[in-house]
Amino acid sequence: MAKAIPFKLVAPYSPAGDQPEAIAQLVAGLERGDRCQTLLGVTGSGKTYTMASTIARAGRPALIFAPNKTLAAQLFSEFKQFFPENAVEYFVSYYDYYQPEAYVPERDLFIDKDAKINEELEKLRLSATRCLLERRDTIVIASVSCIYGLGDPSSYLNLSVTLKQGQSIDRAMLLRDLVAIQYQRNHLSFEPGIFRVRGDVVEVYPAYEDVAYRIELWGDEVERLSKIDPLRGVVTEKLDELTIWPKTHYVTPEEKLKAAIRDIKVELEERENEFRAQGKIVELQRLHQRVIYDVEMMKEMGTCSGIENYSRFLDGRQPGQPPHTLLDYFPEDFIVFMDESHVATGQLHGMYNGDRSRKTTLVDYGFRLPSALDNRPLKFEEFESRVKQVVYVSATPGDYELRQSGGAFVEQVVRPTGLVDPMVEVRPVGTQVDDLLEEIRKVVARDERVLVTVLTKKLAEQLTAYYQELGVKAEYLHSEIDTLQRVELLKNLRRGVFDVLIGINLLREGLDLPEVSLVAILDADKEGFLRNNRSLIQTIGRAARNVSGKAILYADVMTGSMKQAIGETERRRNKQLAHNAAHGITPETVKRNLDDVMGEALAREFINVTKEERAAEEPLLYLEDKHFEREVAKLEKRMKELASQMKFEDAADLRDRIVHARRERLLDVSGVAASGPGLSSTPSP
Repeated sequence: MAKAIPFKLVAPYSPAGDQPEAIAQLVAGLERGDRCQTLLGVTGSGKTYTMASTIARAGRPALIFAPNKTLAAQLFSEFKQFFPENAVEYFVSYYDYYQPEAYVPERDLFIDKDAKINEELEKLRLSATRCLLERRDTIVIASVSCIYGLGDPSSYLNLSVTLKQGQSIDRAMLLRDLVAIQYQRNHLSFEPGIFRVRGDVVEVYPAYEDVAYRIELWGDEVERLSKIDPLRGVVTEKLDELTIWPKTHYVTPEEKLKAAIRDIKVELEERENEFRAQGKIVELQRLHQRVIYDVEMMKEMGTCSGIENYSRFLDGRQPGQPPHTLLDYFPEDFIVFMDESHVATGQLHGMYNGDRSRKTTLVDYGFRLPSALDNRPLKFEEFESRVKQVVYVSATPGDYELRQSGGAFVEQVVRPTGLVDPMVEVRPVGTQVDDLLEEIRKVVARDERVLVTVLTKKLAEQLTAYYQELGVKAEYLHSEIDTLQRVELLKNLRRGVFDVLIGINLLREGLDLPEVSLVAILDADKEGFLRNNRSLIQTIGRAARNVSGKAILYADVMTGSMKQAIGETERRRNKQLAHNAAHGITPETVKRNLDDVMGEALAREFINVTKEERAAEEPLLYLEDKHFEREVAKLEKRMKELASQMKFEDAADLRDRIVHARRERLLDVSGVAASGPGLSSTPSP
């Protein structure tokens, strides 16, 4: 095994509760070579800190797998804070919107691929692979995108351009090498993926960084290498060596591209013969026209739209052989942490079959060659074979995870805060609405909040309306509520704008609401996805942030799922109470600033608002200090980008926003009226 690498963990606290023992067990398991381990960590027990501590002690590169972008972003933020001196990277789908190509035979309807790429996410993906190939102290937070096809890492590595001070190099060859890795020459606009030439000075703006590089030549020798500010051109650092990585993961050496084109033509001819023999002339003509066009584009440009569908030939793979993915960029000894594994494992299982079904139709009707089927996500078995050691992390591990780890698990039940799992009561269904009303009034009298879960959207809306008529401040939350409204609802619940939030299964995971002291589960005896033992445990756990936490399950029959959920909650609660008694700990409700939970989500919604859409008051003024400075920094960065693109009016608009926000914030702190004398509403240029 490779030598351990230094990860510097920075945290304002030390392991507490069950964390020290959990960390020690996980590290020991990794050192023993255990292939699979399971961390059963209850809500609020600090599972993220345990993962970070385990990585720091193991000293090996790590992949943190999250089942959705939201959780991945949250983990990315936390790990960046834990490891400020190491490479913490983010790898999720770079599409803001994605409609894959598809064909509906019943309606003879072809739906072309339509996508909107988020350039910032693409930059982060490129940064992740660059760090994996350059340094071992790398942690990548990734979504399911990590099992989808990516370029061949050997080609990506071999095509990188490495320069050293004093190195002999032909200027024309350097420029050809930059073009070969998809960089474009442009003297007017200097932005990521662009290079420009001024005599013997070549400046390159990498696609994966916010800085640019200057290469100064003296004849055929590299005289000086510098890191520069891309907007001002000012040198920020002198360098002895520089590596420029390809602009895209899908780069192919020229000889490989020529071989791929030959193989594509061979398969096209074979497929045309098949269609001809079957009398499918329309499909034959459709396929011929499309593939020949793509081949001509590859010859001229080195790429084409949908080039990933030819990845089997470009990578030199055999039929059926799995594609290269992010996993292939990691060194062999990397560790995988699968967060919320009870969701993530099911997600990984389902990706291949869904993709295969859609593409088979495209192949059958002549829209794609059969080799397009090999542009696919990994099968679950292929994913498993590429992962040497994995730690499953969940409050409710699934049967698969427990089976893989031999039925044993590392338990993290005792919280560092001393908080215990809520008491659970079972009450009859017949009077559930009125009984819950009485409980709500008791909770509201203590200035605390209530979460209620029901089985249908209609019931959520009807129950909300009923309670509102009786004077209860209640709102509902379900899948038809958009993202910004959800954030606002949760923030208003915490603020006390209303006291009761009624929903379906959106209340199970990821809600950090310390003010909630009561969780009510209506119709708890209706067995199914929303009322299985894991869902019940997750829902009950929403009251575990409050010292007065209680859960009420309304049921006429004690189902097997209820029995398991209540038994597990009681087991955890008893262990937590015993630990508190032994160590003299008095639990207290978690104190959490509103902006710590909601501030960043709200800031993201406001950051790209246009001048016409903007509210009269500057949204930045309502952020906590640390979020204010972070968002201002983003605006300043965007302002510089716009200026470099010669969009001076938009850049000036952002400049005015920043100046206004800073001035108003300063005046607010000093107690001076914003409209005081001598203050101009518009800053001078």
